[in-house]
Amino acid sequence: MKKFLTTLKNIWSIEELRNKITFTLLLLFIYRIGSYIVLPGIDPNKLSNLHNSASSGMLGLLDAFVGGAFSKASILALGIMPYISASIFMQLMTILVPQMAKVQKEGESGRKKINQWTRYLTVIVTSFQAAAYIGYLKSPGNAEALIPGYGNFFWVSTVVILTVGTLFVMWLGEKITDKGLGNGTSLIIMIGILARLPVSFGQEWSTRIAQRGAGGLLIMLVEILFLIGIIMGLIMLVQGTRKVPVNYAKQIVGNRQMGGARNFLPLKVNAAGVMPIIFAQAILFLPTIFTGFTGDGWAKYFTDHTNIVYMIVYSVCVIAFTFLYTALIFNPKQMADELKRNNGFIPGVKPGQPTADYIGTIMDRITLPGAMMLALIGILPGIFQLTFTMSQGFSTFFGGTSLLIMVGVILDTLQQIETQLLMRQYDGLMNGGRIQGRQAAASGL
Repeated sequence: MKKFLTTLKNIWSIEELRNKITFTLLLLFIYRIGSYIVLPGIDPNKLSNLHNSASSGMLGLLDAFVGGAFSKASILALGIMPYISASIFMQLMTILVPQMAKVQKEGESGRKKINQWTRYLTVIVTSFQAAAYIGYLKSPGNAEALIPGYGNFFWVSTVVILTVGTLFVMWLGEKITDKGLGNGTSLIIMIGILARLPVSFGQEWSTRIAQRGAGGLLIMLVEILFLIGIIMGLIMLVQGTRKVPVNYAKQIVGNRQMGGARNFLPLKVNAAGVMPIIFAQAILFLPTIFTGFTGDGWAKYFTDHTNIVYMIVYSVCVIAFTFLYTALIFNPKQMADELKRNNGFIPGVKPGQPTADYIGTIMDRITLPGAMMLALIGILPGIFQLTFTMSQGFSTFFGGTSLLIMVGVILDTLQQIETQLLMRQYDGLMNGGRIQGRQAAASGL
């Protein structure tokens, strides 16, 4: 406890770090306030059906990412998700389209161009999603919340407000990244997910106490212990790396010896991050589109995450997308060329193509267990909901995209705080070892 209080004191004593934390918390507070402001033309007292219909499936996942703003018909109902979709699309284009890859390699100017294109694409994506959201609001059951006298202006005003709201959230994220602490976009998603935790925890607590009394309290304690264990395992998955030894040839420059150092090439066990889970969920959401979002007939197997068919198909999709996305973002040939250019070599392996084959083989071997662990994390909410008969809202914190994003973002933020402490001769956040975020282990690549 004394060590913890000393660390907090050291953090607060650094003026730059204190200003970053305060600025970040202020912008996140503004974002949370905006998520409670209801769209014009909607009666907030008649949104109970919207809360119920947006509590499951893909809509429930979207509502979790925006902190409940989707089910509240808020001006920030779409949140940062259109920007995320546009960013993912642009990232894939820089990998698949040679012209886009050339622009990305232009340095700072190329990065600015891609960022500007991403913003333009965000406006287009938000406009389409806003129109779809209006159709969802006007569907049977939800339409009773609309104010009849505002009907003539509802469509235009809602599209404009939702688009401006998404751009405002995007601006908040960029400001947090520039002047705050951590990645602004990731923090906004994380704060939206965490906003639902107290409500979900309270509902689960009330259910356990009401149904089983003292026995329910014991089950609740077991669930919390499982949650802590899953978080610990997920931290290992996020930080797990395979260190490949690399030697650098000695060079004599004048009277000085250069190189000759021994280093490691960190290969991440989960190089794809959360992307395979997002892609798999998007694929499984397609059957519900062809059935009018109702999930009737055979589509019901892909809307219920407690269904065994859903778990099997979902796991296969996650494993396949993990290998596919890792192959897209990981280039052993480029890595081998960089090592050769810097007079580096892996002991016992010839430079050039043999090095690329060696790195690729190691990456394939560590990607398989990483993909299987990622698939298990993805289906854990359904498993726990079936095993403990817990509420769906609380079960989402036992795995899946939500928990993976929270763990990764918290690790990244703690890593930045620790870096600030070490730069000023303070101790780190832990007595032994150093915190590595999702990006730290990959920076050596």
